[in-house]
Amino acid sequence: MGVEASRGRGAFVGPVNVTARQAGPDDIPSLVGLYRGLEEEMTALHPMWPLADGLPEPVATSFRRLLEDAEGFVVIGELDGYPFGFATARVEEILPQANGEQVGSIRLIYVEPGAREVALGEEMREYVMDLLRGRGISKFDAHVLPGHRLAKNFFEAGGFAARSIVMYHDDER
Repeated sequence: MGVEASRGRGAFVGPVNVTARQAGPDDIPSLVGLYRGLEEEMTALHPMWPLADGLPEPVATSFRRLLEDAEGFVVIGELDGYPFGFATARVEEILPQANGEQVGSIRLIYVEPGAREVALGEEMREYVMDLLRGRGISKFDAHVLPGHRLAKNFFEAGGFAARSIVMYHDDER
């Protein structure tokens, strides 16, 4: 999809081709670099993020496992063919009492700050949801860090609503 971008600091002026596609093994170095940006952003919001929600180290191995996971997806978001974002998702069971019904769970989504506001996140979110719909999924979760208002707004704009917040306490703090 072509998008007109004109952010002062964003470095994108003029039409930008916004696309999303499934990642492959050759994308792992780009995925690791993008992940480090996500990790830095999330750790600044909540120091527990790498342990509770981040990928295990080495991150390249974690991405390789995600790419090989038959129940998961890794998506690259590109502007003019260059990777500026990624998303991960997987098929999960909603609840044991839901008779085995499954949910498509968007676990991670990230767009480099300079490439935000040109609909790359939306393109990846919709692409992931379409991949999951192709597996018969019609219910979706998205994992958002409490207090991350931009992420919450992003998913709410896509029709998501909060259904749970997991609380955490650390005696060592």
